[in-house]
Amino acid sequence: MSKKVPKECIMLAAGLSSRMGKWKMMMPWGDGTILDSALASALAFCDRVVLVTGFRGDELAACYQDHPGVEVVFNPEYQSGMFSSIQCGVSHIHASRFFLALGDMPEVTPGVYRRLWASSNTETCCIPAYEHGKGHPVLLPQSAISLIRSAPEGATLRDVIGQMAVRVIPVEVQGIHWDVDTPQQYLEVARWCCKNVAITG
Repeated sequence: MSKKVPKECIMLAAGLSSRMGKWKMMMPWGDGTILDSALASALAFCDRVVLVTGFRGDELAACYQDHPGVEVVFNPEYQSGMFSSIQCGVSHIHASRFFLALGDMPEVTPGVYRRLWASSNTETCCIPAYEHGKGHPVLLPQSAISLIRSAPEGATLRDVIGQMAVRVIPVEVQGIHWDVDTPQQYLEVARWCCKNVAITG
């Protein structure tokens, strides 16, 4: 019997939500929150999610630290930007390939994760695309870990991906483009998805 290959995901939820004007991770989305929805989709396919927190990380830890599929990791350098959270997260990855997802993308479906996984090997970065536009999550090979750890100050994920083989995988899910950064985006995406939400406070 072949050994099961673990499916792991880093999910970023460390930012200040400055463009939203309020903390977006816990904003309502369907029957839960934006982050609840993003996590549920990842965990419907993945065995484990490394949730990287920063701003208000204690509140996210209180919500998710007892979840059996979630490891909550605090990034003390979160104000340095997203790449610092990626660097924090890869220290907790053990699998031969791993997803990198964003906590403010509530309409990525489990099928996107499944499609990327089925299309990849252990040496290739796979990026989903809908109608010629690339999105998230991305599936990274283990070789990305050392590139991320050793990246110079000011590096980005795009710089890292540029150093490896890449496959663009067509999907039929527009949600790979829908990150919720502003009140207008929040309401627009909610309307497209028929979600009952409200801007408060």
